[in-house]
Amino acid sequence: MSGSAASIVWYSGTALELAFVVCSIARKSFTRYFFLNLYFLLTVGSSLARQFTLERFGLTSDQYRYAYFYTDALLTLALYVALISLYSHVFGELRVGKYLRVTAVMLLLGTALFSYSVVAQSTDRLSTKFAYELSQNLYFVGLVLTYVLWGAVLKLRETRTRLVQFVLSLGLYFSAYAATYALLNMGSKYSAVYLIGPLLGCFLPLSWTFTMWRHTDDTRLVPAQLVAVPR
Repeated sequence: MSGSAASIVWYSGTALELAFVVCSIARKSFTRYFFLNLYFLLTVGSSLARQFTLERFGLTSDQYRYAYFYTDALLTLALYVALISLYSHVFGELRVGKYLRVTAVMLLLGTALFSYSVVAQSTDRLSTKFAYELSQNLYFVGLVLTYVLWGAVLKLRETRTRLVQFVLSLGLYFSAYAATYALLNMGSKYSAVYLIGPLLGCFLPLSWTFTMWRHTDDTRLVPAQLVAVPR
């Protein structure tokens, strides 16, 4: 990606992330969707930290390498927490929040231990490899959990428009990122593959901001609009 194109995508993504936060505040939904807002605030902060490190130390420096992989791991973890918060919204009336939190922590610890076991034999750049492996594995776990949540949305006949569209957008986002990781691991030589990541960074805030702005917590979907689930 050329420098000018990368700058356009970066500024667009940052603007959309801040737009979601501003829209949440305007809609008086900041605290209700606190972890979604926290994710985007951390994304903006991480982008600024990466840009500062890049300009000061250069693309091939160890400082930029550490800044990139550690902020990536942090953002993946924050998105995982945001996903669990959507679980709490969907299952809120069933009073299973405690069990959800325990299960989420156990999955997170299991993913971290598995990621460490994969890279433990390597002594070269262990920390950055661990951060990369953790991000990749958490994306896979997030993908599975998002589809499980989507199944729950359908089964429970969830009709709150915001929740339905938040979950659907997150499922598409995780799926696209998982496909990108797979292509990169296969050593794809197509330059288009390297454009996907930055562009995907714009999709989620755009989709969520549109949903937040257009709908309220009282907006409901017509049950027939959801995919029918066999009984």
